[in-house]
This record gives sequence, structure tokens and C-alpha cells, in this order.
Amino acid sequence: MTRLVDRNDRTTRLPADFDAPLVVHSHLRWDFVWQRPQQLLSRFAASSPVLFVEEPVWADDIATPSLELSSPMKGVTRAIPRLPGALRGDGDASIVATRTLLLQAMARGGALAGQFRAPVQWFYTPMPAPAMLGAFGERAVVYDCMDELSQFRFAPPELVERERLLIGRADVVFTGGYRLWQSKSKLHPNAHFFGCGVDSAHFAKARLSETPRPADFPAGDAPVLGYYGVIDERIDYELVRVLAERLPDYQVVMVGPVVKVDPRELPQAPNLHWLGQKQYAELPAYAKHFDVALMPFALNEATEYINPTKTLEYMAAGKPIVSTAVADVVRNFTPIVKVARSHDGFVAAARAALACPEPELVARGIGMAKDASWESIVGTMQGLIATAMGEAEQAPPAAARRASSAREVAVGGEELTA
Repeated sequence: MTRLVDRNDRTTRLPADFDAPLVVHSHLRWDFVWQRPQQLLSRFAASSPVLFVEEPVWADDIATPSLELSSPMKGVTRAIPRLPGALRGDGDASIVATRTLLLQAMARGGALAGQFRAPVQWFYTPMPAPAMLGAFGERAVVYDCMDELSQFRFAPPELVERERLLIGRADVVFTGGYRLWQSKSKLHPNAHFFGCGVDSAHFAKARLSETPRPADFPAGDAPVLGYYGVIDERIDYELVRVLAERLPDYQVVMVGPVVKVDPRELPQAPNLHWLGQKQYAELPAYAKHFDVALMPFALNEATEYINPTKTLEYMAAGKPIVSTAVADVVRNFTPIVKVARSHDGFVAAARAALACPEPELVARGIGMAKDASWESIVGTMQGLIATAMGEAEQAPPAAARRASSAREVAVGGEELTA
């Protein structure tokens, strides 16, 4: 039976002895923006060793594939496959090479020997699923669907088919948004919605007097409309331009890495500032100096299913928030977040947030953030995974079928075999 697990559901809890290792396949780099994968896995790592497998790096001066291993934090091993340039552009061959490197590292005498025996395989991207499912003797398979990746710019055309395979083989599916849950729960009987969590204490630093003003923050006393996060196809750049143009006495500050967008095409204005990527530790200082926190998302395919993590972070920072009408924001965070359905409405809402502050809504947001800890989410997830592992152990024939059928999937006319 499909069950909806909301942020504040604390009915399922982590068994005290949960220590299953995780092998995680990610399309995101560990040292990119600190977001859902890092928030969750850093907490899983307190009791379960985590192997975080990234997409390969190719170089023409590499003759032999290798696996670069490092430990970005206690309990987490980061694995970056480094492959010969000849494999660049051949995604399936690169996936197979990555699998071979992982199996070699886990074998007796390898750098990871004994550390990831009988793991839970965890996928953020379906792309490596045909090669990886069943390859590590896993006890369970988790698909944490944080975005509808098939709708993002430059998504591989085969992603949809591979997601269908992954969902069919997964023991449990998590989603980062309610609309995503509505979609994926039709495809899997054990799908659960886990929306945003937040490190409330971290972002509460934005409410402390001693938190400093960042050195690159605009000077002066003009009100600041601020955003931080990835700057990509999900941003409404015309809205950003309109804000700067119609509110010339305000500063519009955009903090974050520019991805899949030509920086030369970003709108420019004297009061519009693109400050680039910052470290997670720095974000409260930027949020502190936002008078209004922005979520200027375009309403397009890439944002149809998003549930922005920054919403609760802005709340924990004690900021009034204005957003476009992203479906999950409307459902989960109004009236604390003011939602505008047009550019004119967004400009008006930004003005109103300063002219007519609503401290009771800000206080509600702070309380909502305190109740939405990542620790609570991880505890509930671990309980669900433990249940799935128990069910899988009672049905070994099904697990065996999962492994064999995964290896039979033909991609590009050939089986993905080592």
C-alpha cells in the first residue's frame, strides 16, 4: 500500500542497530552546492558508511581507468572515476568502466575491501541503473527522486526508460516534492514524500547580531532583495530584470553558481549583482542581509516538480519570502511565503514585504523550520529502508530476479556487462 510520508511524520523510526552501508550513485558532485543528497547522506553516515559515486571525469592523458577515493567527512567516501578520453561521449562504456573500478576496489585487497558488503544501493540518477543493479549483492534498492531530471536541460533521451527500470527494481522510492510523489506513486507501491528539511540552527545564524556582512555584499543602506541557489534554467531571468528595473532604489542580489546558462546572457543593471557560488557555511551571512528573500523561479518543465530546499532555510533565517507560483511552494508554504502569479504581482509583493511587514508570519516560518529537521527525515527513511530490507530477505527469489533482469537490459543494442 502506498503511504504518504510528510515532513513532520515521526511514526516510523530508525532501528537502533541500523548500520547498512550505502552505495550511492549521484549526478551531482559532493563539493557542488550543499543540498538534499549531502544533507541526508551526511546524517546517514553517522551510523552507516556511505560510498558516494560520482559521474566520471575524462582526460586525454589518462591511459588506464582509476578510482579517486577521498573522505570529505567522517563516514563518507567519495569516489570519482577517472577515465581515458577515448570513453568521453560513450556513457554506457563509462558506466561499465565505473562498475569495474568499484568492484575491484571492493574485492579482497582493494581499497574498499570489506567496507561495503551487502549494501543498500541508492540512486539519485537512473542512468547507471542497468549496469549497477544487482552488481554489489545489495540488500535493498532506494531511488531518491529529488527532481524530474528528464525535464531538465540537456537530459539524456534514455533517462525515462532507465527510470522506469529503476522504479521497477527499487524496494522503496522517496521523492523530494509532493507532485513528484503523486507521479511516482502511480508507478511504485512503496513511494513516500519527503519534502524539504533544514538545519535550523545553521540558518538561525542569520538572526544573530555577530554574523558579519559579507565583503562582496553591495554597500549602502538600500533595501536588498536576495536569492541564493543554483542559477540555471529554472530562474525567470526576465523577472529578475524587471525587479531591478522597476525597483531602482533596491539592490537585487543573486548568489550562486551559474550552470547550463551563458553568464554573458544574464540581465545586467547597476543595482543587480551576480555574486557567484558561496560555501554552505557562508549562506547565513548573505541571508542575514536580505531584506526580502526571493524565489524567482520560471514556471516551466524544469520547475514543475521542484520543492525548493531554500524555502525552509529562508524561514529559519527569519526572512519574509516572495515566490513565483511553484506548485509545491503554493501547497506547502503559503501563506508564510507570498506567492505572485505575474511579474507585476511579484514586484508589488516585494514592495509590500518591506512596507507592510508581517512579523507573525515570519515567526510561524521560524517555527515551521524548527519542526522540519533533516534528522527527523533521515530517521523515518532509515526505518522504511530497514523494513524493505527485511521484506527482501524473506523473498530471495524476487531479489535474484531483480539482479538477473537488470543485467539483461540492453542499452544501445548491447548488454551492459563487465
